[in-house]
Amino acid sequence: MALFAPDSLELNRKLPLWYQVSQSLRASILGRRPDSPLRLPTEDRLAEHYGVSVLTMRQALKELESEGLITRHRRRGTFIEPDVRRERTVRVLGSVDAIVAQQSGEETTLLHHGPEPVPPEHTAHFPGLPEVTVYRRLRSERGSGEPVNWAENWIRPDVAERLDPERLEHGWPMTKVLRDAAGVRISRITDTVEARLADPETARLLQVPLLSPILHYTGVTRDTDGTVVDVVRIHYRGDRFSFSVTVEAAPD
Repeated sequence: MALFAPDSLELNRKLPLWYQVSQSLRASILGRRPDSPLRLPTEDRLAEHYGVSVLTMRQALKELESEGLITRHRRRGTFIEPDVRRERTVRVLGSVDAIVAQQSGEETTLLHHGPEPVPPEHTAHFPGLPEVTVYRRLRSERGSGEPVNWAENWIRPDVAERLDPERLEHGWPMTKVLRDAAGVRISRITDTVEARLADPETARLLQVPLLSPILHYTGVTRDTDGTVVDVVRIHYRGDRFSFSVTVEAAPD
């Protein structure tokens, strides 16, 4: 039987290893192709793949099992749940792989992409640039087609030249495209989440009444030189998403 192949992961030793592994594997599961195998490799092979201990891998798998993403069967193995409904929580998380996990698992429609003048509210992020490349995408629930959020990305032109729009249409999160396809070395992403009311464009795209509650997320991505490469604004349906912050206690 063919085994599902998870993405690789660059571990950050300042964050809990089991948490990073669970989020990376979660991203791979939610972003998989429909015809991908459902059976995961063994704990030992997964631990070797991620470069962690079997105990760490076991804790990561336990987290995914508690979310309903996988099921584990004695002597048969671990399997992805093919029809699982993904959790709808906007989280402030501590690694790039965790951000990718949050963005994965949805069908994506690329509404528009092309050069536009830098919006006044983003001029501080793109000093000296008259234009940026804008990508607008609508994300829908996989299977049902129900719209759940829509996103606007403002990308530096020199970075946008290395992007393949087809990857976005195939469901790749922008963070994953920037890191894995465009070769951007991401150093940090600054997140802001606030409550707003749906404007006419958001109401139309998300199929909700005008002035409905919306979770409004803004993310600013910087490379290792501190240069802003991407500013994203995501509009989440307020009736489908919640906001969560996880705080890890320091070890004794």
